[in-house]
Amino acid sequence: MTFSDFETVLELRRYTLHPGRRDELIELFEREFVEPQEAAGAHLFGLFRSRAAPDEFVWLRGFRSMDERKAALEEFYFGPVWKEHRSAANATMIDSDNVLLLRPVAGGLTAPPPGADWYVTITSPSPVPEPVFAAFETEPSENTFPQLPVRTDGPFAVWFSRTPVSGASVQLEPTSRSLLR
Repeated sequence: MTFSDFETVLELRRYTLHPGRRDELIELFEREFVEPQEAAGAHLFGLFRSRAAPDEFVWLRGFRSMDERKAALEEFYFGPVWKEHRSAANATMIDSDNVLLLRPVAGGLTAPPPGADWYVTITSPSPVPEPVFAAFETEPSENTFPQLPVRTDGPFAVWFSRTPVSGASVQLEPTSRSLLR
């Protein structure tokens, strides 16, 4: 499986949540936010719990281009679903601004090899190690939807693998709605 139609622009979003509220956000997110974002033009690849941080929710959202990202985010965040549920979602969060805007490096995002484990590694740009099945780098374009901040302290390389690549690898557990399991 390949997600090449939606891998041109990828957001890696890492939310720090109030203690004990992660499952509450995931349930709300999966029930209310997946379909409307997809209908607006975003593609939600993966929704994850961080195994090392019980109050962190990690997710991946892809777009065909920066222009389509802007249009999809405007449609969703200025639309009725977000307006109805944003207070409940935001009440679970301490920080939602740990966001990397990424583009693919050689090969893009493909379905992971079989197995239960997922690891994400965020590092300085360097050659992609062997066990990585998807590699990204910081997208240098200006953020076309400034209402949602993205990190500008890079550049970064982001790798996805089934085994740890380095001491910086974080193990992720896909939620029930994650397309990447």
